[in-house]
Amino acid sequence: MLKRILTALVLIPVFVLLLFTLSPRAFCLLTGVVVLWAAFEWSRLMGIKQLKYRLVYPIIVFLLLIASIWLYIPGVIIGSFVWWLFASVLVALYPGFSKAWSKSVVVRGLMGLMTLIPCWLAINFIRNIPDNGVYVLLFLFVLIWGADSGAYFAGKCWGKTPLAENVSPGKTWQGLYGALATTLVITIAALYGIQAPHKIGFFACIIAIVTVLFSVVGDLFESMLKRNEGLKDSGQLLPGHGGILDRIDSLTAAAPIFLFGTDLMQKVFS
Repeated sequence: MLKRILTALVLIPVFVLLLFTLSPRAFCLLTGVVVLWAAFEWSRLMGIKQLKYRLVYPIIVFLLLIASIWLYIPGVIIGSFVWWLFASVLVALYPGFSKAWSKSVVVRGLMGLMTLIPCWLAINFIRNIPDNGVYVLLFLFVLIWGADSGAYFAGKCWGKTPLAENVSPGKTWQGLYGALATTLVITIAALYGIQAPHKIGFFACIIAIVTVLFSVVGDLFESMLKRNEGLKDSGQLLPGHGGILDRIDSLTAAAPIFLFGTDLMQKVFS
């Protein structure tokens, strides 16, 4: 726990500093490096053992990240939304239906592409929203950090009922309730801080709740793949946190879902 807190105390200020100081291009490159490291860790979840073969996957992801710049972003985000709905079904049914994907390196590799590339695109698309993209992205990160902390402490204090026992026995429904309560507090505080019109307040809270619910799916989905491979962490890069993938698993689902919701809200109220 101490290592976890100390690592967070270092990483969060560094991230916020980089978010506000890096140019859009530099931020895009930075997040690309993070995704490529996550892809390297994902190769372990695919069951690849030898280093020389593990390096192939991030190379593939690198080429696809470059190609994805020319994709139609709304289409990618809608496709990602469908993917995470399907992923939530896989998590809910586990270990049922796992024979269809658990032994296939190709299928698990495709899962990684559907997880990592839309996340990278969504983060940088949000970052580049005119005028306030940096603040919108910061809100998303605070939302995920807050929900994660709320879930952790609520689970430690009151957790009794497993949320997905076959996937991650340590996560509880009480922890989820703590995450959702924290989500509402953060969202209402942000709405009050920017003096947002009341007509969008309810919609914004719904988007925040749905985003956090999918962030839990992202977390559980990675846990499912780790359990399938008998792994505790995706890596050992971050003391107390495991690998990069262990830190961004919630974000991989949350970022495209958040972008989908905010784009929908903009169309409704424009």
